[in-house]
Amino acid sequence: MNVLVVDDSSLFRRVITEALKTFPEVETISQAPNGRQALLKLQALQPDLMTLDMEMPEIDGLAVLEALKKLPNPPIVIVLSTLTHKGGHLAIKAMQLGAFDFITKPSATNAEQSLNLLREELAPRLKALRVRVNVRQILRAQPQRPPSSPPSPSATAAKPPTASAGLPPIGPTTKSTDLAAPPHSALQPEGVPASARQVRLPPPEMVLIGVSTGGPNALDCLIPALPAALEVPVLIVQHMPPIFTKSLAEHLGERSALKVYEAEHDSVAEPGSVYIAPGGRHMKLARSEQGQKIIQITDAAPENHCRPSVDYLFRSAANHFPGRAIALILTGMGSDGTLGLRLLKRHGCFVIAQDEASCVVYGMPKVAIEAGVVDSVLPLDAIADRVVARVSGRDR
Repeated sequence: MNVLVVDDSSLFRRVITEALKTFPEVETISQAPNGRQALLKLQALQPDLMTLDMEMPEIDGLAVLEALKKLPNPPIVIVLSTLTHKGGHLAIKAMQLGAFDFITKPSATNAEQSLNLLREELAPRLKALRVRVNVRQILRAQPQRPPSSPPSPSATAAKPPTASAGLPPIGPTTKSTDLAAPPHSALQPEGVPASARQVRLPPPEMVLIGVSTGGPNALDCLIPALPAALEVPVLIVQHMPPIFTKSLAEHLGERSALKVYEAEHDSVAEPGSVYIAPGGRHMKLARSEQGQKIIQITDAAPENHCRPSVDYLFRSAANHFPGRAIALILTGMGSDGTLGLRLLKRHGCFVIAQDEASCVVYGMPKVAIEAGVVDSVLPLDAIADRVVARVSGRDR
C-alpha cells in the first residue's frame, strides 16, 4: 500500500508518517505540505491511500476531494480533522465528497501520545481497506483500453432497445433478500420462541439504527427519504467523536422532513423526530410511568471498544420495549450491534441489514447476518420504503 500524507503541519506529517510505518502493509510513504502539492504529486506517486488535512493554505482538503472526483482511479482518502464544530462540518462535507472515513487529530501534548492515538485509529481502517486497495492496484495495473468505435447504423437498427441505450431498465435496479425461513431454519437466532416467530406483532413504535464507517453518507440517503408523517421516533447510534454528531444532526436536519437532534438526557423520544447519540457518550431508552420513551445519556464504559455503542441502545430497547422496534444495522467496521439484535429478536423485532454492495465497509451487517439475527437484506436506497411499510402495518 502506497500512502501520501497531506498536511500543512510538519509535526503532524512526521507523526502520521511514523504511525503508518508500524503497519506491514504500508510499503511507501510520501508527503505533501498542502493540497496543491498533493495534486501535483498524484501522477508520479500513484498512492493507494491519502491522509488528508482539511484546513490548509493554497488548496484545502475539500478542494482536493473535488479534484479527486474527476480522476478515473483516485486514491482512497482518510480525512484528518480537528475536534471542533468547524472540523465536524468539514468532516461531514468530506464524506459527501467521497472520503472513506475521518480521524480526529490527536490533542495529546507530546509526540509519543499522538503517535499511539493515531496508530489506534488507523489500525481498523487499514484492515478494512485491504481488499479495496488490492482491487485498486489490480485496476491500475490493467492497460487502458482504447474507446470502442461507435456501432454502424445497421448494427444499431438490428438490436432491440436496452436500458443502456437510454431507456429505463425493466424491473428493479437493486436486489433485496428476505431471509424468511421455516421455524427451524439456521437463520433463526437461538432462543427465539416460536410464538415470536409466528405471531403477527403490532406495527413497531420506534426505529433503531446502528451505523459506523460510511454512516454519514448512508444516513444522508436514508433519513431524508423518510416522510414527515412517520409516526414513530428514530434513534441512531453513529460511531463518532464528540462535537461531530451535532454537525451531523444539523446537516441531516437541513435535508430532512423529520426533525433531527443530537440527543439530550431525559428528553422524550417523540414521533416524527430523529435522535443521534452524542459522540463519546452512550444513549439508551428507559420507560416512564406513563409509558413514554425516555432517552438517557450516560458515560458508562465503552462496549465493543465503542462509545456510543449500538449494543447499548439495542439492549435497552429490548429490555424496556420488547417487540416494539424495527432495527437497522448499516455499514460499519466490527460487530457492534449483533448482541443487541439477538435480544431484540427474542421478542420478535424485525431487523434489516444493509447489503454488501451498498456498504462502505461490510462489517457490522455481515456479522449480524452470519449470526442469524437479520430478517431482510436490502440495498441502502430501498431501506426507507421498507421501514415506512413496516411502521404503517402494510408490510407484516
